[in-house]
Amino acid sequence: MLILRQPVGNHVCINRTNRRDSLHLALEVDFDLIILDVMLPALDGWQVLSRLRGAGRKALVLMLTARDAVHHRVQGFELGADDYLIKPFAFSELLARVRSLLRRAPPRTQETLRMADLEIDLLRHRATRAGQRLDLTAKEFLLLTLLARRAGEVLSRTLIAEMVWDMNFDSDTNVVDVNVRRLRSKVDDPFPRKLIHTVRGAGYVLEVAA
Repeated sequence: MLILRQPVGNHVCINRTNRRDSLHLALEVDFDLIILDVMLPALDGWQVLSRLRGAGRKALVLMLTARDAVHHRVQGFELGADDYLIKPFAFSELLARVRSLLRRAPPRTQETLRMADLEIDLLRHRATRAGQRLDLTAKEFLLLTLLARRAGEVLSRTLIAEMVWDMNFDSDTNVVDVNVRRLRSKVDDPFPRKLIHTVRGAGYVLEVAA
């Protein structure tokens, strides 16, 4: 998977051959454009795209595939792909597609997530509460961002495990509960208003309780 970021009039390319590293990076960072091969080991391109869109990632996605059947292209568009390039292709065509997608992309509109006195700076990977910097690990920041992007929605432990740790949830594994407790100790415990709530038998939700 090749990931492109467009700061100010410039592109930084990050080429990741490791699927897990690429998916985690794409979930943690807001990129402008992701070039995604359908044929990936373990998780295929459709599954990766589904996880990205499920996590609220808005990056443009250009799919590379040797499958040129209409139903394959329809499947990708329905999952949220922005364009397709059929293999084999000329590198000049790939560059042209990338430039065209980036020209059509709307300007960034959301670089900060806010709820009550919680503020998450997505570009700088910083979170504050009541103006106080929260000392979060990379996974804690990713977990908090996932909850904030889907604020008000109860997220199951299975979904959280898949999105944050790229793992299938095992009922004997308490990794999600342990990390939510650690996140709460930083986000909620020092403050009177609690934002992270447990929904018994369902999962967790970030919201301002009535």
